[in-house]
Amino acid sequence: MRNTLSTPLAHGADAPSHGRTVAVIGAYGHTGRFVVAELLRRGMTPLLVGRDREKTEALRGLAPDAPVRVASTGDAASLDRALDGASAVVNCAGPFLDTALPVADAALRAGIPYLDVAAEQGVSAALFDTYGDRAREAGVVIAPSLAFYGGLGDLLATAALGEWPDADEITLAYGLDSWHPTQGTRRTGESNAGQHLVYTGDELRPFDYSQDVFPWDFPEPLGTQDATAFATADQVTLPRHVRTREVRAVMNLAPLRDIRADETPAPVPADAAGRSAQTFLVEAVVRRGKETRRAIAGGRDIYAVTAPLVVEAVERLLDGRGKGPGVRAAGEAFDAVDFLRALTPDHLTRLDLPL
Repeated sequence: MRNTLSTPLAHGADAPSHGRTVAVIGAYGHTGRFVVAELLRRGMTPLLVGRDREKTEALRGLAPDAPVRVASTGDAASLDRALDGASAVVNCAGPFLDTALPVADAALRAGIPYLDVAAEQGVSAALFDTYGDRAREAGVVIAPSLAFYGGLGDLLATAALGEWPDADEITLAYGLDSWHPTQGTRRTGESNAGQHLVYTGDELRPFDYSQDVFPWDFPEPLGTQDATAFATADQVTLPRHVRTREVRAVMNLAPLRDIRADETPAPVPADAAGRSAQTFLVEAVVRRGKETRRAIAGGRDIYAVTAPLVVEAVERLLDGRGKGPGVRAAGEAFDAVDFLRALTPDHLTRLDLPL
C-alpha cells in the first residue's frame, strides 16, 4: 500500500514531547492513520493498536519503529495489554457506540487520559452522564469528540464567548464544499440511525433530518447557500460547560447530498500528507441579549484536521496544560483561543476570533 502520509506537514508546536507513547486504537483506519502521522510529527511514539494484526503491521511503512499490539474491545484483558506503557490513548475505532466505553474503562484501569474522535452524540452523552465520578476518582481526564465534529465547534464557541459566563443561544454553521465519506463514516451512519439529538429548551431532545431547508449566510467564499438543521457532538459537549438554553447546528446541503448518495466515492489524497481537496468553514455565533459574537475557522479535509485537534489535546494534557480529572469538553479542558491559534496556519488556514 502506498504511504500517502509520509511527508510531514509543518507545525508550530514547541512543547517537548519526546519519549511519550500514545496508544492509537483503530490505528489503521482512515482517521487513525492521520493521528499516527501527527504523533510522529510531534516527536511522540505511537503505539499501534488494532483488531487485525496484518492491517496493523501494514502501518510499518508509516511508523517503522512503532510497537504493534492486537486488541479487541470485547476483550478487556487484551485492551489492558495494549495500553501497557502508554501515557494516553486516542480511540479512532468506530462505530464508537461499540468501542468508546470499553476503551474508556481500560484507560481508567491504566490511569491514563482517554480521548476519542467520535461524532456520535450518544457516545459523548454516555461518557458525560456515567463516567464523571469514576474519572475524578481515578485522576483521569476523559475527553470525548476531540474531532472536526465536536471539538472544533466547542472550541470556537468557547472562544467566541470570551468572558461571557453564559449565552442565550449558540449556533454552529458548518459549510463544506463536498463530503466524500469514508467506509467508517458510512458504517457509523448506519449504526447511529435514529439516535440523533438536538439541544433545545435546556435539554437534549430527539432529532431527525426531515427538516426545513432555508437560506443561510455562510462566511465568504461560501456565501448564501441552502442549509438545514444538523446534529453534531458539540450540541452535547457545549451545554456541559456553558450555560445556554439552545445549541443549534446547521449545514449547507451540498455535503449532505454527497453523503446520502451511495455512489459518492471515499476521499482521495490530493497532497503528500494524504489530505483530500475538500475545504470547510465553521462559524460559531453566540448571542447574549442584543449582542452577538462570532468565531470562524477554515481549512482542508475534515478527517485530516481531526488529527491535529486530538493530538494537540493529548500534548496539552500530558504537559499539564489542561483542566483536572473528569469528563471534559474541549473548550472546558483547554484555553480555547490559545488552542485554536496553535493550529494555525498549518492546519487551520483561517481563524477569525473576536477582539
